[in-house]
Amino acid sequence: MKESQSITNNLLMEVDLLSNRLRNIKQSFKTTQNKGLKERLFSENKTIFNRVNEISKIAELLNKASTEKINFSNLLVEKTKRTLNENKFESNLFFL
Repeated sequence: MKESQSITNNLLMEVDLLSNRLRNIKQSFKTTQNKGLKERLFSENKTIFNRVNEISKIAELLNKASTEKINFSNLLVEKTKRTLNENKFESNLFFL
């Protein structure tokens, strides 16, 4: 399987957008007192986290198929790992 740089770049942009949205959700969750909004933010956080996890699995497959040491799929793997780790460390926010 040959890596498509166009698809990989699109996934990189998507992870970047999702990562920013996760940060915004956390900030909104901290500042709001509305119970309904908190429930919606919690649900959206879970959905986005699952999507980043899916992209991470795709990135791992692309990276394994590549013979080059430096490529976009390697960057995608790193970016998804960082986003997932950031979200895991801050997941306690939703259980306060």
